[in-house]
Amino acid sequence: MPSPFPGMDPYIEHSTIWSDFHGGLAETIRAELNAVIQPNYVARMTPYVTYDVIEVTQVRHVSPDVSVWQSQPAGTMTLEAPVITPAPVQSAVALEVPLRLFTVEIRMVGGLQLVTAVEILSPVNKRPGHEAYQSYLRKRRELLRSEAHLLEIDLLRAGTRPPLETPVPPAPYYVTLSRAGRRPHVDVWPIQLADKLPVLPVPLLEPDPDVPLDLGKMVTAVYERGGYTSIIDYRQPPPVPKLAETEDKWIAELLAKTGRRL
Repeated sequence: MPSPFPGMDPYIEHSTIWSDFHGGLAETIRAELNAVIQPNYVARMTPYVTYDVIEVTQVRHVSPDVSVWQSQPAGTMTLEAPVITPAPVQSAVALEVPLRLFTVEIRMVGGLQLVTAVEILSPVNKRPGHEAYQSYLRKRRELLRSEAHLLEIDLLRAGTRPPLETPVPPAPYYVTLSRAGRRPHVDVWPIQLADKLPVLPVPLLEPDPDVPLDLGKMVTAVYERGGYTSIIDYRQPPPVPKLAETEDKWIAELLAKTGRRL
């Protein structure tokens, strides 16, 4: 069953779904590109691993157990061992789990020159203070200084977006395309909740034309292959951040109309 949303489904942002969606979308983009850019180019998934923290906030106080002593036979001389003092409190340390993320890279066949990087942002890329946030900003600067094109896909409402020099219309989702020959100018697609996802241009080397990338078609395919309709409880509100009142009303009406929120 497809998602009830005409474009991006905000419920996919849930932490139990996003990592699977991210990998599925990268794989789908690679497959779609390789179907049309060969034999001169090849699209490859480049993985990198970062770590995310599972928060444990409960602090438990521990009462000492009763000590048990074994009696010694009469006439036996022993030295009493020191009694271990039980810890009176238990806390927690940050529990980090590995998070595997992917970039889709278009490279020339032969020398494997990088032509275009397709970056799909993840929550850690938009969380100031996280090592993946700083790492992505460094990588982004390097790409913007290079001769490669950069297509940046941000399908997350939460977090701090990568910086742009001039204001753009507010929207929950954005796609940004920086062509190597047009910097510092970039093309931006602000995408509203009710919007269909755009068909994006993926630039290659001149004189080769752009490759169309149907983002909506691919998100739909990943949603259905991932079985998300069986996982998502549309009776609950979408993940944070909190929606504007008009957005919340629109979602409620959409889900009621499609039978997902009864």
